[in-house]
Amino acid sequence: MYGEDELLPLSGLQHLTFCERRAMLVCLEGLWVENVATVQGRLLHGSAHEGGTEVRGDLRIARGLRLRSLRLGLSGKADVVEFHRMGGESVPPVPTTSGPPDIGVRLPSVPGRWLPFPVEYKRGRLRHEEAYEIQLCAQALCLEEMLSTHIPAGAVYYGKTNRRLDVPFDRALRNRTEESATRLHRMVAEGRTPPARYEKKCRGCSLLSVCLPKVCQGSRSARDYLRQAVSDPGDGRS
Repeated sequence: MYGEDELLPLSGLQHLTFCERRAMLVCLEGLWVENVATVQGRLLHGSAHEGGTEVRGDLRIARGLRLRSLRLGLSGKADVVEFHRMGGESVPPVPTTSGPPDIGVRLPSVPGRWLPFPVEYKRGRLRHEEAYEIQLCAQALCLEEMLSTHIPAGAVYYGKTNRRLDVPFDRALRNRTEESATRLHRMVAEGRTPPARYEKKCRGCSLLSVCLPKVCQGSRSARDYLRQAVSDPGDGRS
């Protein structure tokens, strides 16, 4: 179990799955740079969080719900958590291999049992993306701990195509999510940013200008490079 002051951001798991160096630049060195993609994503997340709770018959929609897991040491905010009334027409498909049957929760002053279904909003096109699915699964694990229930599935909504991909939280995905949380905590505790290594995916990363994968070789951190560049602007060598 982790303490409140040891909680790391849920979004760190997405960064970690994409690139360990990116995760440490964000979670350890506190660096962040916006680009067109991140601004569009932030606006999409902002619109998802607006409006509070919405009721549509057998469906209740909670936006911007605060999440945490002391077991995994994570905290963050869910874009959307849908609560589907068990036995109602809107209940999403439940995988037959989802695990224990004790699904559904009681909501204050609302009759019946309700199935939580987290939905993560992303700006791109419909596709399987491990980083997104791990982040979504982490939200479900937080909800399970907070609500003492079992959540079999959720979905990733893709803004460009206005479609969403259902994601079953099977044992394999749960294991990868828990392992990612453990690795994120371990790397932050070690206090070391992995060395830069330029790859094709670097071209679309918003942190390219501070990560400097073609410049920062070895174990040197981007922060050390920038400090030297500022203190000695005439020497841009790495």
